[in-house]
Amino acid sequence: MSRVTLVQWKMLAAVVDHGGFVRAAEAIHKSPSSINHAVHKLETQLGVQLLDTSGRQLRLTESGEMLLRRARQLLESADTLEAVADSLSGGLEAEIAIAIDQILGPETLCYALDRFSARYPHTRIQLHEAVLNGGIEMLLDNRVDLLICGLPVPGYLGELLGAIRFIAVAHPDHALHQLNRPLDLRDLRQHRQIVTRDSGLREQNDSGWLKAEQRWTVSHVATCLDILTRGLGFAWVSQPRVQPLLDSGQLKALPLQAGGIREVPLSLYINDVEGAGPAVQAMAEALRLEFRT
Repeated sequence: MSRVTLVQWKMLAAVVDHGGFVRAAEAIHKSPSSINHAVHKLETQLGVQLLDTSGRQLRLTESGEMLLRRARQLLESADTLEAVADSLSGGLEAEIAIAIDQILGPETLCYALDRFSARYPHTRIQLHEAVLNGGIEMLLDNRVDLLICGLPVPGYLGELLGAIRFIAVAHPDHALHQLNRPLDLRDLRQHRQIVTRDSGLREQNDSGWLKAEQRWTVSHVATCLDILTRGLGFAWVSQPRVQPLLDSGQLKALPLQAGGIREVPLSLYINDVEGAGPAVQAMAEALRLEFRT
């Protein structure tokens, strides 16, 4: 067991911060004699002189400075621990799990997470990046508290956040761009299409595949974009993901006669609307706000 207590360290810190025993006593609502006794007992227990009282002004010894510096870290950790305990006793979740379809742009997600963490910095977040049915299965299996995806979820009422635009793109030097004319389905089927794999295990969807002779299937949108920028195929990619590469000229929208742009409604699903705790509700609101701005 520790020979000293946090209260003793708090009293020593008060003496140093307020420049003496009397002012410290006024600040923390203790008597000067009790603070004096606590600090001297602390020195006796540690076997180290903490305060130098030889001069006109009270100051820490070199050993006292080092020990109090470390003690302040303990005091701060203790305050944080108590704050977390208070939050948990009030129903705050220690951890929440979220599934987000990869079509959502990283900026939107990061801004929402930052907004959430400003309110609940101690709530851990498990983030799952899903594709199509992958997030739906996690919600149905009660593995996530929140889901954002572009497909309907059986048995759930989703809250429409907005529409995500998909754009057919390829590298500017890709053979499809070299045709220099409007493109149709026959043109696309002669070239390699890059498709992001449905992350669902029980049900998989080939959404967007044109039955092209050549197809590469990847697990993440980032891999798809890397392949596209190397000129190795074409794909439909959500605008939040592909816009920076369009702006930089690394990718170029395909001049399709029809279907070059698609829109997918993106919805928010809460696993247990009535039983959702404050952290789940706050995360849902943070996501809503990012779509409004």
